[in-house]
Amino acid sequence: MKKTATQPVYEVTPPKSGIVFVGEAPGLNEDKQGKPFVGAAGKLLDELLREIGYTREDVYVTNVVKYRPPDNRDPLPEEKDACRVWVNAELIFLKPKVIVPLGKHALERFLPELKISLVHGQAYLHSSNTPIFAMYHPAVALYNPTLKDTLEKDFIKLKDFLDGKSKAIESNYMNQEEVVSKKEKDTLIQDILKL
Repeated sequence: MKKTATQPVYEVTPPKSGIVFVGEAPGLNEDKQGKPFVGAAGKLLDELLREIGYTREDVYVTNVVKYRPPDNRDPLPEEKDACRVWVNAELIFLKPKVIVPLGKHALERFLPELKISLVHGQAYLHSSNTPIFAMYHPAVALYNPTLKDTLEKDFIKLKDFLDGKSKAIESNYMNQEEVVSKKEKDTLIQDILKL
């Protein structure tokens, strides 16, 4: 991916709100500008945020992979794994109040046993004790306009969750990669700090 992309794409400003949105991969506009969610899906994300009283400056937006996949295809498992340390470093630095995976690839990163079509609009407690609030990717509403209404309703549910009106559901999933010894964890942290 790195060979075919223009540049890595990542956010640079920590969020005031503690809300971190995670998409799947940069698109063409993101690749050109080096910023996440600046194309049509990003404009829809901005609109949905405004509807619940937030702006892009209030949240952090990133992706599971940091380079645009060739021909805008889905990221491969090995590409997601290659960027895992980068995403982990962002999350360690940010200490999010809630992580909002946008779409299938992002949800699989945190709760791989769940299907986005079944759990969108719901919060789950991750083994890290950080709530994961599942959402469809805004791009799906661009291709399937009937899902825009679903996204709008899910953003209202996110606002309710942030306001304490709903609680996260316990997830029975324990990511085996997260069950590491202190030595392994220290080694991972040192790897992240070298980035």
